[in-house]
Amino acid sequence: MKIKEFIGSTVLDKNAYEVGRIDNVDFDTETGKIEKITLTLQKNLFSRDELEISFEDVATIGAYVILNKEISKEIEEEPEAEEETVEVEIEDE
Repeated sequence: MKIKEFIGSTVLDKNAYEVGRIDNVDFDTETGKIEKITLTLQKNLFSRDELEISFEDVATIGAYVILNKEISKEIEEEPEAEEETVEVEIEDE
């Protein structure tokens, strides 16, 4: 398999749930071995998250890339800061 065929492959976790697609691959420049892959996780039409996975977590590569670990369906998001309104009264002296 060529690297350009690998990028864009659908990734499944060990429970066969679709996790995302391969977006990028990082190599060790000395050995040429893949160290980690970056997955694009689509949350909705306009929002995407990325997840880096060690290549050691890849169980099989074929029609799908299958991981040997479970990936949570929802990525935890940082809670958004709530806006706080403060009312101030100014009194004339």
